[in-house]
Amino acid sequence: MGRKKPTPAPVALTTLRAARLYKLLTLLGEASLTRRTLLSRLKIDVRVFYRDLEALRGLHIEIGLGDDNRYSLPVSLDEALSRLPFPDPGLSVRDVVQLCSGSTAAHRKLKTSMNAFVQSGTGRSR
Repeated sequence: MGRKKPTPAPVALTTLRAARLYKLLTLLGEASLTRRTLLSRLKIDVRVFYRDLEALRGLHIEIGLGDDNRYSLPVSLDEALSRLPFPDPGLSVRDVVQLCSGSTAAHRKLKTSMNAFVQSGTGRSR
């Protein structure tokens, strides 16, 4: 029996970059836009734009480029946003315990994460 592969750590984004990626996705969720329009609306330069596209690819969020040189979102905005990690909100353990009490998929995900956190603190060192 082989070893179980560890789950990769979630991608951490700064608040500023996460907000910019969110705005980029929402703009493309509304309409296909040229690079010039996106640069203007996001108030960024070409270098940052391509770094952001690379970051989105790393998060498995593809951005399409059509024959008309317009960028588009080939999946639904909701699906793209479900793949975009939220930056660390700076919650305390007490805050997380309180949030774990819900019954939605997001609550269950947080509860699983909290249980793993608690379990890792009870392991024995060798």
